[in-house]
Amino acid sequence: MKIFISGGSGFIGQNLSKKLVSEGHSVTVLSRDASKAKGVLGDEVSIIEGDPATVGDWQDQIDGHDGVVNLCGEAILAKKWTPERKKLILDSRVVSTGNIVSAIKRAKNKPGVLVSGSAIGIYGDGGTDELTEDSSVGTTFGAKLCHDWEEAANSATALGVRVVKIRTGDVLGKGGILAKMETPFKLYLGGPFGSGKQYTSWIHIDDHVGIVIKILEDESISGPVNLVAPNPVTGRQFADALGKALKKPSWFAVPKFSLNLMFGEGSELILESKKALPKKMLDSGYQFKFEDLDKALADIYKN
Repeated sequence: MKIFISGGSGFIGQNLSKKLVSEGHSVTVLSRDASKAKGVLGDEVSIIEGDPATVGDWQDQIDGHDGVVNLCGEAILAKKWTPERKKLILDSRVVSTGNIVSAIKRAKNKPGVLVSGSAIGIYGDGGTDELTEDSSVGTTFGAKLCHDWEEAANSATALGVRVVKIRTGDVLGKGGILAKMETPFKLYLGGPFGSGKQYTSWIHIDDHVGIVIKILEDESISGPVNLVAPNPVTGRQFADALGKALKKPSWFAVPKFSLNLMFGEGSELILESKKALPKKMLDSGYQFKFEDLDKALADIYKN
């Protein structure tokens, strides 16, 4: 396959690009900084410089690819949410996705599939309810963000393109969210966020990449797909498992007011309960490499 990836130099994109190349596929990555992307991805990946949030010559490069994987988007919790920050987060996903769909529309040889990013935040706070791809959309900013993001991708359906929206949970691997979460543990300040009773849904990076590749290859898969492991855990259980993997205590709970001070309205994403399940992928026959959180973390920290 010949695959075009936007956001391919990020944590998930790096792992996906390298795995696709190792399996003999051709990969083109769109990056705002071509030299930096080349340093990360190496010479086996073709790099195109361009900003998906703006129209440009990069859009002509989608022509002739078998599939597009859209992973672009401003970091959600890099800074405290302000009205300006929220607009940037929204536009970096919705506008960028719209530009990708526009590029697909004008391509003479259109890709057969668009795999577009989303998140389990689309469900809002689910409490203890099990959330599948058929669950309703929430009402929070995070839920609206994901809804609008998915709608932008859905417009490619009218072009005869199979559209899959990957609703991702916390992706665990060397780097990514774990790199931020492990710091307080190493300082002996690790613990759950808030009450620790809220559910969190996670997935090992190997399974995330494996599922995306299966989606690219399996024409029977379309629509929303929860990219999470089959066994969600509470915040307390996650903190205890991470503390065990790092051989550090996990007794220091981060209170809600501290999260509000750090992230403002963005703290809702941390404190919401999302007990999401990968119904579609289980029904498709996908075999998870890591269903158990302890085993997933043990694999990540084995060296």
